[in-house]
Amino acid sequence: MKIAYTRLNLPQGKIKYNDGIFVGLVEKFQPAKVSPYYFEFLLEDYESADVIAIANEYALDLLILDMEKIEGRLSRTEDPSEKGLLEKCLAQLENQKPICDLSLDNAERAIVKALRPLSFTPTLVYKETSLDPNIVCSDGMEKAGMMFFYTVGKEEVHAWLVEKDTDAVTCAGKIHSDLARGFVKAELVSCEDMMTVHNMQDARSKKLTKLVDSDYVIPMNSILDIRFNI
Repeated sequence: MKIAYTRLNLPQGKIKYNDGIFVGLVEKFQPAKVSPYYFEFLLEDYESADVIAIANEYALDLLILDMEKIEGRLSRTEDPSEKGLLEKCLAQLENQKPICDLSLDNAERAIVKALRPLSFTPTLVYKETSLDPNIVCSDGMEKAGMMFFYTVGKEEVHAWLVEKDTDAVTCAGKIHSDLARGFVKAELVSCEDMMTVHNMQDARSKKLTKLVDSDYVIPMNSILDIRFNI
């Protein structure tokens, strides 16, 4: 995940996320390889960002850019429904609030997304300028509706970032395209339950795991084992 920031005391470049769950799993399994998740902080590179973080006193500078874009589109459109939507967005911006905080239905979101206003990207506004990067990463995940799931074993412990409400086959594809193509079932166990047993087999024997189909929505902080056939 890329986080663009302005007027905040944050480091540039990739930052390893300090994930307590991941650390616990690594300590438990002592794997040959560890794959934590890395966030990337970009200075003012809004167009490339998945999340924007900005100091409160400079937030208006960002919102003004969106006001100009919305006003320009308003002057050209003749569609009454689009006009109504754009006026709603403009009012949000004039109240010094980012467009991402506006409640929109799917059709409205598609129209706004096509305009590409900067503050439609999940935007974090901070009063403090000296921030813990890990907190900004956590806030960014929450704002963008993202979550982790994990794969574990003696060979590797790996943290995977996906959108909340992602289904099992999409998670499988995140690990490897072959797992999605040949998906049969996913076996999952919560990280909390895994910490009470020795391994996946032990969790299975204690009936802590669950076999699910491709469309099953994976809960946050789950450990997945994908069964597939190619």
